[in-house]
Amino acid sequence: MVAEAPWRAIARRKQAERQSKIPSAWLLQTPPSPSTLDVRAVPRTSGILNSSELSITEDHDATSLADAIRSRTFTAEAIITAFCKRAAIAQQVCNCLTEIFFDQAIERAKFLDKEYERTGKTLGPLHGVPVSLKDSFDVSGYDSSIGIASLTGKPATKNALLVDILLEQGAVVYCKTNIPQTLMALDSDNNVFGRVLNPRNKLATAGGSSGGEGALVAMRGSVLGVGTDVGGSIRIPAMCGGLYGIKPSAQRIPYVGQQNGTRKGASKIGLPASAGPIAVSLRDCELFLNTVSNAKPWERDPSVAYGLWSEQGSIQRKPLLGVIREDGVITPLPPISKVLDETVQGLRKSGLEVVEIDAPAFKKCQSLANKFFGIDGGNHMFDLLEATQEPLTAWLSTRLRRGKPISLDRLVEIHAQKVELETEMLKIWKDPKTGRQIDAFICPVAPHPVPPIDRWNGVSYTSSFVLLDYPAGTLPIRDFKEEDLKGELSDSKPLGSWDKINRELWDERTIDRKVYLDTRLSVQVAAPKLQERRLYQAMSLIESTLRTGLVGRPKL
Repeated sequence: MVAEAPWRAIARRKQAERQSKIPSAWLLQTPPSPSTLDVRAVPRTSGILNSSELSITEDHDATSLADAIRSRTFTAEAIITAFCKRAAIAQQVCNCLTEIFFDQAIERAKFLDKEYERTGKTLGPLHGVPVSLKDSFDVSGYDSSIGIASLTGKPATKNALLVDILLEQGAVVYCKTNIPQTLMALDSDNNVFGRVLNPRNKLATAGGSSGGEGALVAMRGSVLGVGTDVGGSIRIPAMCGGLYGIKPSAQRIPYVGQQNGTRKGASKIGLPASAGPIAVSLRDCELFLNTVSNAKPWERDPSVAYGLWSEQGSIQRKPLLGVIREDGVITPLPPISKVLDETVQGLRKSGLEVVEIDAPAFKKCQSLANKFFGIDGGNHMFDLLEATQEPLTAWLSTRLRRGKPISLDRLVEIHAQKVELETEMLKIWKDPKTGRQIDAFICPVAPHPVPPIDRWNGVSYTSSFVLLDYPAGTLPIRDFKEEDLKGELSDSKPLGSWDKINRELWDERTIDRKVYLDTRLSVQVAAPKLQERRLYQAMSLIESTLRTGLVGRPKL
């Protein structure tokens, strides 16, 4: 007999350990039928949450929960208990959690309540607010296995700096969320914990690599989650869940204390990842970014740039937005062009000025970004997998293999190309007709709607802004409607292999378009480097304008 590969026993142990952390009273007595594709209503029908807990988890965002604690409407204990229950349900229907520490979170909430009662002061802006974390963040006493068997059973000995800052500002962390193997896939599946399912439509992808975070927030098992992004890994899951997600510039939010399966220091020579929020409201993204920036993280992490929230840019009194309709690599499918056009027309109809941006250099970004991925040949990651004879998941097995590390000469060359391209792209921030500064621009998050599992195509619309280090965010616009199923592609030749595959996501011979019906359509907004406050203001302006039809400046 062939001996069982070690990773299989490790996976069984980790899954059993995770299951044991869910109290028996929180287990679903009647799980939803496999044919139930939208599982977001399960918490309301489960009988596990009482009416107050349903209201806490459904009628509030993080900002209003913080206000409710300050006004003594709710206790921190009541809030975290409600979210622990709902996260437990989310795990049972979406497989979105990795590490669970509900008991520890409830004890912390009790402590916060006692301190508030004793002192009359909250610990910080996040006092009592539940915050979930992507599995890659170190939390003392828990694994950061990122779904790789050989990294299990090695709990972190201290918190990531960002976790410490969130705790210092009063947050209650209570779970970590599921990811794709290697963190390099666009669908969150791994051999240790299994696949994350999209609660809006289980046939559609939940995205990656912060897919568990997006699924948990979409289930309202969290209102404020923290993900990471090096190719689109915050913005893509946010789009898949119909949520808000912001990728800051790499030097804005502390990133130390992460497990990402690469050698320490590798990010300094590659494309550095960013940490940022996935949330149920735009103002919660602002709450996160404001709170972390004003905690002065640069005093404890030399890789973080100085900048209080008030110093991170501002839109002009007469805002000027731009629109980039396509990147020259993958042509957006009809529903994506349609929602982008609707957004631009809605803004212009309300009196807001939006100019068309011609950015020929944009099409160079994706190919250059690809040169930075896997500069070590993927050897460290393969060493981790082979230590327990763990195979690649099916999607990755045709895309990843060991390679030679990039040479120093080649590395210097691609960094020189990056600087040249960054300089060329600076031209897009000036309106060529008037010379006016463009505050932010709108473009697709992806060239297709939220696709079926394992069929996300290219990341050119998201990884480009990692290469350029622009802060960028996902802004949900509206649900995908029946009429969005109409519209055909032009007869022109595909721009390339990526464009050809993208067309298959609209070709009725290769896909049933109805899979898109229970998803949301979003746009992406980007701002200049290290201008996160300007990005937030632009996103807020766009959202409020589309909602009211009136141009008005957001609260600054």
